[in-house]
Amino acid sequence: MKKLAHPIVAIMVGLMLVAASCGSSETTSSNGAAGQADADRPTVAVTTNILGDVVANLVGDEMNVLTIMPVGADPHDFQASAQQVASLGEADALVANGGDFEEGLLDVIKSSEGDGMAVFEALNAVQAIDFGEKGHDDHDDEEHGDEEHDDHGDEEHGDEDHDEHGHDGVDPHFFTDPARMAVAADAIADFLVANVEGVDATALTENAAAYVAELEALDAEVEQTLAAIDSEVRVLVTNHEVFGYFADRYDFEVVGTVIPAGSTADGTSAQALTELAEVIEHEGVGAVFADTSSSDELAETLAAEVGDIGVVELFSESLGEDGSDGSTYIAMVRTNAERIVGALAP
Repeated sequence: MKKLAHPIVAIMVGLMLVAASCGSSETTSSNGAAGQADADRPTVAVTTNILGDVVANLVGDEMNVLTIMPVGADPHDFQASAQQVASLGEADALVANGGDFEEGLLDVIKSSEGDGMAVFEALNAVQAIDFGEKGHDDHDDEEHGDEEHDDHGDEEHGDEDHDEHGHDGVDPHFFTDPARMAVAADAIADFLVANVEGVDATALTENAAAYVAELEALDAEVEQTLAAIDSEVRVLVTNHEVFGYFADRYDFEVVGTVIPAGSTADGTSAQALTELAEVIEHEGVGAVFADTSSSDELAETLAAEVGDIGVVELFSESLGEDGSDGSTYIAMVRTNAERIVGALAP
């Protein structure tokens, strides 16, 4: 086993400096509506670009859609500009992810609700899971051996350490499961019909039903795509805790995360990465999955130290640019499934 302390400490210091320099950068909003905004139509504001695409598909031409976070934004540290806050204040309703996912927008969301705006948190529509429900402790002890499994259990990663790194609480990343997204999309459509005046309820409901059917078909497609991966190698190591719902839906185990938390705003330690490298070797993990919307430097460093393991980027918390493999929600889910199969299937 190679020692990780020196290169990992160096890269962590570099990343902290980069984060400090980028934290004050102003971001801009994007509009997820299909076509030009129409002043005669009501407007729904949406916090994330993933939900912005979903909502735009749900409402079609019945509403304008104002998406706050641009493509590539990290929702854990995104801060809205004054212009974006003002634009949001003119909307007729707001759709948010929920579960404190939009960390930098929590005050804005709360203020909008306090001003009387109808606010819907999509997470409330689905069966939520807690962080770590599909984690290493759930892995098959019989297959991997009780004694070795315990070596990476409570003794090294006790409850205190889990709490410190945000392993407790409800996981907000429901959107990695298209089946749950279908449920949330249906609920969003109902919310808009019930709370926004001037909407053709029949047209919106019919349009939403067609898109929900697409999401349900996507779920079946992903399940079929992932069938190429044997059950014993359905293990994931990800950049941070973002694929718990994916694992829950498609019978994977998230055996470790580079940043042991649900937010990229949190950090890690050289000791934690050393332990993760041991888990990777012990589990025979085929790849480390990084996020397209956040730095993969720690993942690359970890993979280089372990050796004979690649880093595969997935679209996790942001859509990709127009023309990319993740430019829509359906495209990003399909692409993620294909990339996971490419990394883990024999």
